[in-house]
Amino acid sequence: MVWMKAAGGIGSILVLIALVITLVKNLIAFVGFLTFAFKILIVLVFAVVIIGVGFLAFRAFTEKRRNRD
Repeated sequence: MVWMKAAGGIGSILVLIALVITLVKNLIAFVGFLTFAFKILIVLVFAVVIIGVGFLAFRAFTEKRRNRD
């Protein structure tokens, strides 16, 4: 019976270590996902800005052409 008590204590410590390792791995994966999502957001904002500038230039070009006629 004494060895079961000792194995229980050692086993619980090993389980706690395994849980901490799993938690750290999941946190690293979550940070990687957030970084990827942030990069995608930056690319989308950049594309919207480029499209907005192109739209404003096209609108100015058509207004200039309309005023000339």
